Amino acid sequence: MARIYTRSGDKGTTALIGGERVAKNDPRVEAYGTVDELGAHIALLTDWAAEADLGEMVTLLERVAVELMTVEAELALSDKFTGEIARVRPEMVTALEGDIDHLSEELPPFGGFTIPGGNKIISQCHICRTVCRRAERRILSAAEQTAVSEHLVGYINRLSDLLYTLSRWSTLRLGVEEKVWRK
Repeated sequence: MARIYTRSGDKGTTALIGGERVAKNDPRVEAYGTVDELGAHIALLTDWAAEADLGEMVTLLERVAVELMTVEAELALSDKFTGEIARVRPEMVTALEGDIDHLSEELPPFGGFTIPGGNKIISQCHICRTVCRRAERRILSAAEQTAVSEHLVGYINRLSDLLYTLSRWSTLRLGVEEKVWRK
């Protein structure tokens, strides 16, 4: 049986795709690690949406989960990597925009900043959104040291918009009163 542990990271380094070893707190590792965290939060949201019979949301989030693995892999590429690997494509960003537009058709006009809460699904949408925003900041920090695709940055930016839209959509579908912050 293969072991899950290798001991190769015991001195605080990890390997990027392509073999280059970097510190575990390297901005690229911070970026793809935060995207990994987002993926775990999205998995929980997907499970709860399935329990609530929100099939459209489940299907959408299952696609996003796969796409986030592509984001992680692209962020984990070493400059020395010469092989082929899936990358974030412009049509992935466009698809998120289409999803946002489709979900928004049912929603009342935006009336101000939404206060999270009212149901665990709504709250988890907001947790996912905030982790996504943190991932975006980590990706931008990594981009200061290494090339990061504009499509990847656009994808994460649009994903946070989708997660916000899903919070509002869930509020409507679950029959929960939307709490809006008023100035």
